[in-house]
Amino acid sequence: MSLKATLEAIIYAAESPVTLDQIVQLVKESTPAENDSDLRSQVRATIEDMVAAYSTEEHGVEIRQIAGGYRMATKPEQHDVVRAFAKSLKPPIRLSLPALETLAVIAYKQPVTVPEISEIRGVDSGGVIATLLDRKLITTAGRKAVIGRPILYKTTKEFLLRFGLKDVNELPSMEEFEKLVAESFQSDLLPAEGGVADATGIPNDIEAAGGEELQAEVAHQSSSEEHAEPVEAHANASGYSQDGPENESN
Repeated sequence: MSLKATLEAIIYAAESPVTLDQIVQLVKESTPAENDSDLRSQVRATIEDMVAAYSTEEHGVEIRQIAGGYRMATKPEQHDVVRAFAKSLKPPIRLSLPALETLAVIAYKQPVTVPEISEIRGVDSGGVIATLLDRKLITTAGRKAVIGRPILYKTTKEFLLRFGLKDVNELPSMEEFEKLVAESFQSDLLPAEGGVADATGIPNDIEAAGGEELQAEVAHQSSSEEHAEPVEAHANASGYSQDGPENESN
């Protein structure tokens, strides 16, 4: 990997201006140089070349020197189009921990029923399902051919879009996912309502896990059911049919 590519990635990913000292420290071990002075000179010269290259009209972004560091930003003449684009974007989604856990179970075990989800999580998941349906992260997938014919759930295209996945085969291992969720909660940077985000990568406010949250989610269930498939309107909180067996969808 070239030094230029490394510096470009660092400056692009930085949320705040990154200083020359910080950059030198980051590339010190991977970039061959006789001493720190040589590396520092190489980094400074490369950044200067990048600043000049990005200043041309063919680029919509530039590298600026701000507050003693470097930061990549859109050029002023592009602000109007960028602002219009930003307004068209969907707001980040934030999910509570129970909702994330439930979504993970569905993603890895789909199609799956509410009783199966609740058994895996160890708590009732009916209310959380309503939240995920409302966010269009999951949808119904017919009924399971067992007594009670509980509804099956699966993830949606919206789920793939929100988490930056080509398909569910790109999901990380369960261990990796759990680690990402734990780190996200510790840093309060949940991608979806905001992971894997966004592991990138969901509620407008994160609520503590417990009865109050489930009660709030159940209160929204009736409105979310209007957006679900017709089969959802005939299910109770546990996903079982209230009006007798129906044909299972394909």
